[in-house]
Amino acid sequence: MSALKGIKILDFTQMMTGPMATMLLADVGADVVKVEQPAGDPFRKSGETGIEGDGAFFLGVNRNKRGVVIDLKTAEGQEQARKLALEADVLVENFRPGFTDKVGLDYEDLKKHNPKLIYCSITGFGREGPDASRPALDQVIQAYSGLMQVTGTRDSGPLKIGFPFSDLVTALFGTIGILTALQARHQSGLGQRVDLSMMDASLFSHVPRDVYFSLTGQTPERWGNEHWDIVPNNVYGTADDQDIMIITINDKFWKILCEAMGDPGFATDPKFATKDARLANRQELDDRLAALFRTRTLAEWDPILREAGAIYGPVRTWPEVFADPATQRNMLRTLTHPSGKAFEVINNPLRFSETPTNIHSPPPVLGQHNDQLSLDSIWSASDDRQTGTPEQKEVS
Repeated sequence: MSALKGIKILDFTQMMTGPMATMLLADVGADVVKVEQPAGDPFRKSGETGIEGDGAFFLGVNRNKRGVVIDLKTAEGQEQARKLALEADVLVENFRPGFTDKVGLDYEDLKKHNPKLIYCSITGFGREGPDASRPALDQVIQAYSGLMQVTGTRDSGPLKIGFPFSDLVTALFGTIGILTALQARHQSGLGQRVDLSMMDASLFSHVPRDVYFSLTGQTPERWGNEHWDIVPNNVYGTADDQDIMIITINDKFWKILCEAMGDPGFATDPKFATKDARLANRQELDDRLAALFRTRTLAEWDPILREAGAIYGPVRTWPEVFADPATQRNMLRTLTHPSGKAFEVINNPLRFSETPTNIHSPPPVLGQHNDQLSLDSIWSASDDRQTGTPEQKEVS
């Protein structure tokens, strides 16, 4: 059984934020129909790596969906899109504000004819205000929201986060918003509009530093791998030039670390025995730890720290992460593009005992399911959505 079986989602989104939100809903059983303009989602052409014209980025966030092409610039296309919207449970769009009004897909009109419709609008800067019509990409939002201001080191200056954080966090909030609206509809029988901007979602991610700023008026410094209130909290090199992340959140774990390193006296040294002392002598402590970790290889340190119960983690490369048996078993699934070429995607991390997630189909090629538009209802079309090879299905 799938948690959202029978929920019909009309997906007008493109690029990453919206498509990832609808993909997560498709993973738990929603029937997602992705609607693209004739030129296709721009993400299909993003980057140089892909399969038969479908870019790797597109393939990463559009599984488990059916795909149709509808030209919203034509009267026929607008009529087709409206018909789908009036039959849908959820409509998700990330057009610039005002576009849906022009093509007959505005919420106020649709809800008169489909009062159960949940209509999720995802924008860059909100639907109103001086920035509403500005184009917004992840990097721009990271800069504008202040995320870059607290990322990096004191020497590096502001840096963007190493993955599309604003896209991802907005997608997660979009999924939460749609699920919340579905639960509300279960109680009231009515849909509603869900409004979400990348800017607001990124601002929310400042928690809990928002309270610090409120109380002090000071922008948190850029600490890189370090932490403003915890020492040690840093990356140290080993004898074989590997890196290891070490954190001691309190005096207990500081003592555990020192005993594991074979220097219990380090823990009781007045300069380092307490949190305040370690903060006051940060550089000296870091230098001493750096010298200690250089005395053994990562392979030697790993079992020592693990057995001691220290808080640590080797800084692994991508090949190491993706070769990990646990990653391969739990978090990677193989899909086959319609061209026949296989590729791996990261599995949904949620585990349900009764309604498992399911990766059952690769992203659609452009217009793959347009023949279903000619049916009385595309939602009644069967495409074996709950079947797939063992490599394509989540095992609870």
